[in-house]
Parts: sequence; C-alpha cells; structure tokens
Amino acid sequence: MALAAYCEGVTTIRGALRLTHKESNRALTLQDVFGKMGISITLEGDIMKVHGGTGVKGAHVHSHHDHRIAMAAAVAALRADGPITIDDAEAIDKSYPEFYVDLRRLGTEVALRKF
Repeated sequence: MALAAYCEGVTTIRGALRLTHKESNRALTLQDVFGKMGISITLEGDIMKVHGGTGVKGAHVHSHHDHRIAMAAAVAALRADGPITIDDAEAIDKSYPEFYVDLRRLGTEVALRKF
C-alpha cells in the first residue's frame, strides 16, 4: 500500500475481500488512513485500486489497533510532505516489536509518545 501510494497512476490489488476479517477491516481501514494522507483508494468487490503519485500528505491517523496498518502508515510517512502522527502506533508490537528501532537504524526520524 505504501509503495502504491507513491507510484504514478492506478495500482490494482486483487484479494481485497480477504482483508475484511483481520484485526480491522483492513480494506476500509486502509481507505480511511491513506485517504487522510491524500491517497484515494477505491474498493470494487475483491479489487482495491490505489490512485497514487499525488504525494502523501502529513496527517493524523489511527492504526485501528492493527499492526499492519501502523506499519503501512509509518512507511508511507517516510516521504510525506509533513509529519504523520499514528495513534496506537504500538500495535506493531504484535508482529514486529523492533519495527521503529529498525526505521531509526535506516536513518529516519521516529518519535514515540507513551500515554
């Protein structure tokens, strides 16, 4: 998803229906999260179309308590035109607890807030 957001034109992803029964309805959640970042996603049955190349915008988003959504938003944030704040960013602990540490090792700026 993060890569498709930066690709010119429309990226077609098949298998969207299998995303509906995960930690969140990932198809709708991706549509919401990336929509807030300025990337349009259309859903047509089992097909997800990502209208990329328009630039990822800084935004405040929520992971919906889904580790993969948090990671996708964080990767998309790497080249966004402004900061992206991810609520419940620690959802990544489910599958990749060192994710943000590894992003820092790559030279990115990551700020985590604990509440």
